Amino acid sequence: LVIDTSDLNVHQLKSQIVELFSSGDDTSGMQVSVTSFGFKHGIPLDVDMVLDVRFLPNPHWDERMRPQSGLDEEVRRYVLDQPLTKDFLGRIHGLFELLIPAYETEGKSYLTIAIGCTGGRHRSVAIAAELGEWLTAHGQNPRVTHRDITR
Repeated sequence: LVIDTSDLNVHQLKSQIVELFSSGDDTSGMQVSVTSFGFKHGIPLDVDMVLDVRFLPNPHWDERMRPQSGLDEEVRRYVLDQPLTKDFLGRIHGLFELLIPAYETEGKSYLTIAIGCTGGRHRSVAIAAELGEWLTAHGQNPRVTHRDITR
């Protein structure tokens, strides 16, 4: 198959290729990835957006929660039930309600969101997991990973 690209911009070419080769069962034009990380281990490479949650209260300073992670219910509740966290999440949800359709319209295929706290075990993990759930509830199929959860 030969496609004459002489009069096509990159978006038109992508649209033509998708139309020709897509199986037709794609539900979203963009794959969203969310990863948590610890700033003390370095910022992940090749991410589109970095969110810093080190301003949230840190469960690390509670002896009971220190060995746990943001996937454990006690830590998750501690992080997510903070008034500051609720305000932050409301604003982040609004941001992604705007950005995701705009990125899809622009033809972006991938969006990688990195969420960082100090060590990458508590706050960033809880926020990344919550964002993944929110994205799922809003029609995305996000890939959620936790880079530094075992460090």
